[in-house]
Amino acid sequence: MKTIFLVDDSATILLSISNILAKAGYATEKAGSGEEAMKKFQAGVKVDLLITDLNMPGINGIELIREVRKLPNYKFMPILFLTTESQQSRKLEAKAAGASGWIVKPATADELLNTIKLVLR
Repeated sequence: MKTIFLVDDSATILLSISNILAKAGYATEKAGSGEEAMKKFQAGVKVDLLITDLNMPGINGIELIREVRKLPNYKFMPILFLTTESQQSRKLEAKAAGASGWIVKPATADELLNTIKLVLR
């Protein structure tokens, strides 16, 4: 079973996405902030995919990706942004930081799962 790490400062988003993923057969790990996520990574959490919000207080999604990419075990792990932003400049910034893909909120369950299947091959 693949484990997907969800990072979002919205408890509602974390709950709804983790429910979608559980129904699709994925295990989930969750964090409500970039700082909490980094603590879990540094503690050795084992995940196959990171899905992070972009706009969060403290460490934002782009900063989180940069930090995760510095960790040897996560240099090549797929990372998706899940955000309300759709500007091309933000997409390019995310890609430069190491993001594998981008999902614009609100995403349907099918859009989310199809994108996950693409990056988890």
